[in-house]
Amino acid sequence: MSQAIDLWVDPLCPWAWITSRWLLEAATVRDIELRLHTMSLAVLNDGRETSEEYQELMRLAWGPVRVMIALEERYGNEMLEPFYSAFGRRYHVGNERANLLATVVAALADAGLDESLADAAVTDEFDEDLKASHFAGMDPVGFDVGTPVIHIGDVAIFGPVVTPAPKGEAAGVLFDGVVAVTSTPGFYELKRSRTLGPIFE
Repeated sequence: MSQAIDLWVDPLCPWAWITSRWLLEAATVRDIELRLHTMSLAVLNDGRETSEEYQELMRLAWGPVRVMIALEERYGNEMLEPFYSAFGRRYHVGNERANLLATVVAALADAGLDESLADAAVTDEFDEDLKASHFAGMDPVGFDVGTPVIHIGDVAIFGPVVTPAPKGEAAGVLFDGVVAVTSTPGFYELKRSRTLGPIFE
């Protein structure tokens, strides 16, 4: 039987992007059913003291997550990954960040989806559904965490944060380890200081 893994992502988060690449790779060597869901860095950071530069990024961050919710409502959950992957290839790997809305439109086209869905980026029509998706992912893992968040069965965790994404059997080994620790009653945390930034390829 496939192991169901639910991953909550904001398209702008580089660490969630790398975790998604790892899980997609792990699914080639393990029996995994990966489902993507939308969380929002803008919702997460609402009311927090952050730099002006980060506040501007959070203002822009509403756009792609609104589009993800609109996309899911029209096409279903299975179409989130094609859009998310297309967007990430442009935004993270290709560094197409100067015009976020243009990157969204291009990613929709890459995924064979209706480019007019980009209109959702500039309306609050989907915000209540966005917040519902966000809190469905984030509430079970607790406070003071960001993204990526994964749910494995009834256990929700932040992470793993890894760079670059492991390939082949190495991806499967990491998956086995994550499943092992999350299946241990009372397990809460493993962490060390980061010495590398995100590596996308």
